[in-house]
Amino acid sequence: MRLMGIADEAGASLEVQIKATKDLGWKDIEARNVEIEGFPKANLHDIDDAAFDKAATMLEEAGVSIYAFGSTIANWGKKIDAPFDLSEVERAIPRMQRLGTQYVRIMSYAIRAGGIEDQMVDERVRRLNEIVQRFIDAGLQPVHENCMNYGGMGWRQTLELLEKVPGLKLVFDTANPVFNPDYSQPEPRPRQDPWEFWENVRDHVVHIHIKDCIWRTEKNDADYTYPGDGDAAVRPILSDAFARGYDAGISIEPHMAVVFHDASVEADPQEQYDNYVEYGRRLMTLIESLRS
Repeated sequence: MRLMGIADEAGASLEVQIKATKDLGWKDIEARNVEIEGFPKANLHDIDDAAFDKAATMLEEAGVSIYAFGSTIANWGKKIDAPFDLSEVERAIPRMQRLGTQYVRIMSYAIRAGGIEDQMVDERVRRLNEIVQRFIDAGLQPVHENCMNYGGMGWRQTLELLEKVPGLKLVFDTANPVFNPDYSQPEPRPRQDPWEFWENVRDHVVHIHIKDCIWRTEKNDADYTYPGDGDAAVRPILSDAFARGYDAGISIEPHMAVVFHDASVEADPQEQYDNYVEYGRRLMTLIESLRS
């Protein structure tokens, strides 16, 4: 088992991300956004070539690996009716190969407002097949996240993608079901059940994101918590994973001080760093208690 975090939640700069990783005694990062001195912050597959060269050197010197790319490929910010663009895939592949990174997180495009019957599923499947095959041909493993995208509409949609997109595997985020509607239910739709989602897709999961939260109906949003303190079934999911022999990656994504897709949420840099490290420590304590 390898523990890591989506380290831009510790801080923007790669230097801070490496420091947080080492403070936790970890050797891996799941890379998303990075900021290299002298260059603008961006996803690891989008930063300038010179910035990437510097990042690769910094990681090598620190003895820290990039276990997975938290890419923006086909994510919740990309519309399925927009032109098909493979430039992120083409940039990610050689960078993953240089860093020795095996996994790349992808999604299945933003949910359309038209409802469950108006999601252009055939086009999503066509695009994902091309994306996935490019990574597979390069010896890399794409993993789909149950986020705010077609596959995240419910476990049925995730299984549909697995059936129709050969080679695709999953990263499971424990908290995403808590704030995503269950599209198998009529309006007004309840939120998804994290345990039910996990139970139906767990055979295909090769990476896990640990978030936890409590859904607040009165504000139509979630409050994020430390792992095990919310409604994301973190304890039973991890306990079940370990009982089934899970020994792959587990990555923290606290969201308590910052929320990646909500630019209005700001935090003091030291508070952000301290929260990330405390989150990692609490997860390690939780895992130790479950495994003992």
